[in-house]
Amino acid sequence: MIMKVLIVGSGGREHAIAWKVAQSSKVKKIYCAPGNAGIASVAECVPIGAMEFDKLVSFAKENNIDLTIIGMDDPLVGGIVDVFEAEGLRVFGPRKKAAILEGSKSFSKDLMNKYNIPTAKYEVFTDADKAIEYLKKENDFPIVLKADGLALGKGVLICNTLEEAIDGVNTIMTDKKFGSAGNTMVIEEFMTGREVSVLSFVDGNTIRIMTSAQDHKRALDGDQGLNTGGMGTFSPSPFYTPEVDEFCKKYIYQATVDAMKAEGRPFKGIIFFGLMLTPKGPRVLEYNARFGDPEAQVVIPRMKNDIIEVMEACIDGTLDKINLEFEDNAAVCVVLASEGYPVSYEKGLPITGLEELDDLDGYYVFHAGTKFNEKNEIVTNGGRVLGVVAKGCNLKQARLNAYAATTWIQFDNKYMRSDIGKAIDEAEEEN
Repeated sequence: MIMKVLIVGSGGREHAIAWKVAQSSKVKKIYCAPGNAGIASVAECVPIGAMEFDKLVSFAKENNIDLTIIGMDDPLVGGIVDVFEAEGLRVFGPRKKAAILEGSKSFSKDLMNKYNIPTAKYEVFTDADKAIEYLKKENDFPIVLKADGLALGKGVLICNTLEEAIDGVNTIMTDKKFGSAGNTMVIEEFMTGREVSVLSFVDGNTIRIMTSAQDHKRALDGDQGLNTGGMGTFSPSPFYTPEVDEFCKKYIYQATVDAMKAEGRPFKGIIFFGLMLTPKGPRVLEYNARFGDPEAQVVIPRMKNDIIEVMEACIDGTLDKINLEFEDNAAVCVVLASEGYPVSYEKGLPITGLEELDDLDGYYVFHAGTKFNEKNEIVTNGGRVLGVVAKGCNLKQARLNAYAATTWIQFDNKYMRSDIGKAIDEAEEEN
């Protein structure tokens, strides 16, 4: 069957997914709602928001969409998959009761605790005063405060002193800086070690692990500044060794899938495992219920499989028949952001040089925050504007290629970190 596919979302992750879907021999037409200026090169963008479930369902029916792929966390946690399935529409992503794995940090922590999946020690609070009382007794700093719900990757505060922690509780629970996400809060022990991201496909029973990646969350060089949605990534992680892989397969990956099934919440879609490689072994930092962004931008280009075949196997419960394969190389993504992100920044600035990467083998630009202006120019339309991705025979080469490519693209107030993948050098020193 030659398919029509609808992708829901508008960022770099959705652009990477659309780019990969466009390579499938099974697909003849791609739509993206709402999409962006980059996605428009491979899909027809339709002006429907990711949370406009009724409009998306109507569009899917009217256009005979064969498969809808949900890229973003908000619609998944909001139950978009249930809405589509109730209308008899085929859709890729977890149902609402499974997407809670990302939607509630207290749920995921309790799940890990119940099923002995290794993670940091924690306590859950719904009352700010009780949280502060607990912190006054807890002498172990730094400590981590997490808003329970979705907060665009920014609802995590690392507090080095009691004063900072009390301010943090007020920020999350009293001032509601992250909205209703802060109604409940998790206080967690601070873990040290390397962070690694591992994405996986899941069909409710079987899990297939993708290649590893590592994200850079802080806005400024040297992991300084505010938390962001991600300033760059590299794949694979040199710290994700065969020993780490073996441990995670034994105690984390399948254990999570089995735990969700045992809870009556079978998970079909993508589970993102955020791991901390602590001195005592790997621990789960967080789960996401979709592709990470920008992790997807370095993982998807290295994937050999037809992504539609894999996604359909997840829906149909036949993932055990899929052999997931990745190229024996490396990829690095450097995010070009607008100066001032993640606080305030200008939009609508024309972008030049994008054509330099057109059809250049091993180089990609995935659009995160772009649109067309009235002159049909591509302009900035967000804090994170573009993900510049390059492959290489190894991580060092991929990084050189990616940073070279960032110089070909220009827009006013362009900002990027200069140290994406610096850990690559540290890995070499450690070895």
